[in-house]
Amino acid sequence: MRSNSGTIRTHRAVTTLAALLAGALALTACSGGDSDKKGDGGTDGGATGSTLTLPKLNGAKLEVAAVWTGTEQANFKKVLAEFEKRTGAKVTFVPAQDPIINFLGSKIAGGQPPDVALLPQPGAIKQAVQKGWAKPLGADALKELQKNYSQGWQDIGKVDGKSYGVYYKAANKSLIWYNAKAFENAGAKEPKSWQDLLTTAQAVYDSGVTPFSVGGADGWTLTDWFENVYLSQAGPEKYDQLAQHKIKWTDPSVKQALTTLAQIWGKKDYVAGGADGALQTEFPASVTQTFTGGDQPKAAMVYEGDFAQVNIGDTKAKVGTDAKVFPFPAVGSDAPVVSGGDAAVVLKDSKAAQALATFLASPDAATIQAKLGGYLSPNKNVAESAYPNEVQRTIAKALIASGDDFRFDMSDQAPQAFGGTPGKGEWKDLQDFLKNPKDVAGTQAQLEKDAAAAYGNGS
Repeated sequence: MRSNSGTIRTHRAVTTLAALLAGALALTACSGGDSDKKGDGGTDGGATGSTLTLPKLNGAKLEVAAVWTGTEQANFKKVLAEFEKRTGAKVTFVPAQDPIINFLGSKIAGGQPPDVALLPQPGAIKQAVQKGWAKPLGADALKELQKNYSQGWQDIGKVDGKSYGVYYKAANKSLIWYNAKAFENAGAKEPKSWQDLLTTAQAVYDSGVTPFSVGGADGWTLTDWFENVYLSQAGPEKYDQLAQHKIKWTDPSVKQALTTLAQIWGKKDYVAGGADGALQTEFPASVTQTFTGGDQPKAAMVYEGDFAQVNIGDTKAKVGTDAKVFPFPAVGSDAPVVSGGDAAVVLKDSKAAQALATFLASPDAATIQAKLGGYLSPNKNVAESAYPNEVQRTIAKALIASGDDFRFDMSDQAPQAFGGTPGKGEWKDLQDFLKNPKDVAGTQAQLEKDAAAAYGNGS
């Protein structure tokens, strides 16, 4: 079984982070935000006075693969441009597809592996190591990692005690974004509990607006919904057991979580376009349709992580005023805190590839992308002032303050065949459940069948 440093983390600490985040976001909502406020500027991302030393790499060529698209990809390319400027290396971004392990497999089979890949799942890092593709981090990268990251984030990038992954990007996946005007018109309040969320949804529905937008065409959004409900309801210990497949998906705790989810997914008037519409809505559209259409948007709320700000930025809505956010409500006794992230992994052990891993482990690289918005770094030495608005600053502060006390996205800990493949495994099973939320037992049986096959082959 995959080692999961989450098993040593305490219930109390997760609760503390949730409380901190709730308080921070409440203050942000009161302040009205300042979405246009920028960091301290500077073309090098605030790296003036940086202690980071990178080698001269004139003539070196690097390929970096990641699944990022659109604004996220464009922003990351600005980070790579700074690396080019400092080292003289030439870096090419290679767009990858999910599951990235399959994409890398075809590249490696063709004799053209990228030098570095950004892997969005710890399960993918483990598979890359098992297949002999991933190379351990060098001394310089390790030094930056140990200086800038809490032990928990270092551990998630390890396999069998060796460091392979630099977590360049993090996500707080326990947030619900809402259209402030739609809430105001409905007289709705930010909910603290699941029951409050259902009450808020009804108030919004009664005002003539559909409560939720769900990006069901992307199965990963559905796994995130499930994980928040499950973590809050079943608790951290069960969460760790299910993440490692030490308990089965037929466990009563899974039945309880699916039954709870069905209280929203099973009310077709609560989901924009009903189940069929949601299953045709990709994640970016699920966000933008919540913040367009004036006071008659297609939905009032959309669940997803801090990175939804990138998509809100594609609308006229301002984060902190038109678009506000609250922590995912407590389903059980405590509100959940689920994190995700993308780790840089070296596939070709060259001086240039290791230098890029070192750069990505530094605050210099993360600061550049932090200023561009829609990005969160687990690097504790990135200044809060680097983030461009108050909402993003409070989310970043809460993540860093949590130290090691969070739970990593469950599906990302699984083998990719189960937790990271479009049209298969957990993604497909939860899409089927969204279509038919009455079939809890059938969904559990299918999830267990798919999990058993995937963990048996690759865990």
